[in-house]
Amino acid sequence: MTSVPPSAAPDATFESLGLKPQLVEALSALGYEEPTPIQHASLPPLLAGKDLLGIAATGTGKTAAFSLPLLHHLTPGESGPHATSALVLVPTRELAMQVSEAIHRYGQKLGATVLPLYGGQVIGQQLRVLKRGVDVVVATPGRALDHLRRGTLQLDNVRTVVLDEADEMLDMGFADDLEAILSETPEDRQTALFSATLPPRIASIAERHMREPVRVRIAKEKVEPGELPRIRQTAYIIPRAFKIATLSRLLDVESPTAAIIFCRTRTEVDDLTVSLNGRGWRSHALHGGMTQEQRDRVIKQLKSHGTDLLVATDVAARGLDIPRLSHVVNFDVPNAPEAYVHRIGRTGRAGREGVAITLVEPREHRFLRNIERVTGQRIEVATVPTVADLRAKKQEMLRATLREILVAGGLDSFRGVVEDLASEYEPLDIAAAAVKLYQESQDEGRAKEEEEEIPTLAPPQEKRGKPDRGGRFERPGRPGAPAERGGPAGARPPRRPTRDAPEWDITRLWIGAGRQAGMRPADLVGAIAGEAGLESSRIGAIQITDGFSLVEVPEADANRVIAALKSATIRGRKVLVRKDRG
Repeated sequence: MTSVPPSAAPDATFESLGLKPQLVEALSALGYEEPTPIQHASLPPLLAGKDLLGIAATGTGKTAAFSLPLLHHLTPGESGPHATSALVLVPTRELAMQVSEAIHRYGQKLGATVLPLYGGQVIGQQLRVLKRGVDVVVATPGRALDHLRRGTLQLDNVRTVVLDEADEMLDMGFADDLEAILSETPEDRQTALFSATLPPRIASIAERHMREPVRVRIAKEKVEPGELPRIRQTAYIIPRAFKIATLSRLLDVESPTAAIIFCRTRTEVDDLTVSLNGRGWRSHALHGGMTQEQRDRVIKQLKSHGTDLLVATDVAARGLDIPRLSHVVNFDVPNAPEAYVHRIGRTGRAGREGVAITLVEPREHRFLRNIERVTGQRIEVATVPTVADLRAKKQEMLRATLREILVAGGLDSFRGVVEDLASEYEPLDIAAAAVKLYQESQDEGRAKEEEEEIPTLAPPQEKRGKPDRGGRFERPGRPGAPAERGGPAGARPPRRPTRDAPEWDITRLWIGAGRQAGMRPADLVGAIAGEAGLESSRIGAIQITDGFSLVEVPEADANRVIAALKSATIRGRKVLVRKDRG
């Protein structure tokens, strides 16, 4: 089996590997700079039509490793009714949504259609899409087998089958389901199997269902437990829409001497840099799209105290050594535990304590646990500081600054001003006014994010309530009652009929921009149809108020629409999008 070290930096680009121009263009737009080791090792054999058995840990870039060749070989629209050209099997509904979103983003310029199938969805929506035919199906084994038995999913024309997280699917008891599904696919299909480990059961599946597979193993770097003893490691579980507000508040509370903020893509680096500068922070971007002259200028400014924050990708930050660096922030959870170790190892040097902060979206929680297993260290999951915490921190810093000024002396030239005012006002009031003036000068240019409400989330396993059969969480104390969806007394939005299709369940989305931002119904319809690929005829009632908008969409499409709009702009601005809470 070919073994590839995770730190290998192959001199290859996605374009040089032979991908279709539309895929290379999509990757460039998403800000991907170069293939990861698993992508560099997997793309050539998969593009050549060979079967592949890949052994690599979660978070190493496997999704792109199998999605890009799958899309490269695809002819959009060739699948007939109830049929699909490619089938991806994953163990959980969360992973099905994640992989489906990724394939949609990569293949958008090709016009590829993608459908996730998992338990808890409204079955009618799945049936309608399958009836028309879909290019790629991403499914959990149980739901795929259910549709096979119904006759609503046909695999006769499947050209590619992918088993992702195969060891986890076997651990969850899907072995018989996998055998049944694979037996329904053509023998001449291409098969890719990815697993974190290679137990005998995986080897057995590969032997029975794969043809002379190319074997690739991404070797793990050794990380000794306790290797990072002087780094305080903290994680915050936060929805993506609140990550910038959370980061800004944490920076205010932590007051770093200098910090590097790591992002996954160059697009995210540029966007975050603009946002931070808009909030009053001196920040500079560093990524692979910059010239060496630009890179040198940015690093010089950071070392000479000309900037507070460096927002960078892993590729651009290689070999970077900044002695005064006090904080490392992972704006996204790193793709691999080894990347996490490399990132945070840049701080806490020369006997000083460093601080590592990681912002974790709820669905990324398992990546955090994976990092803990590899490093042998516990990462504290903390709650975001409150407005009161932030104000207390500012007052503490202000007291410390005043003490330094008092100890330093040199105040004689200012005593005259105080003596003149003392004849009219109390000395304590004069001092308080001076402190207020100083604090306001410090806050000048800084966004008023203190008033932003940032939700506090518990790790997924700590959520209360249990899902009902529709996948919704019951409210504690109300057995069997689904969570309220907004409207009078938590009334459920109506089912919306169409002329040519059965009824479907409606979900109402809350979008954080309204008339004051110039929002019009056409803007919302255009964004949803263009970014999420949802037919305009399936968009329901639209209500626009001064500060926000409400839009009805099919329940089965809601998560896809939310994900698409969060990464898009409406009327030239990023907006908060979520399901309406009434």
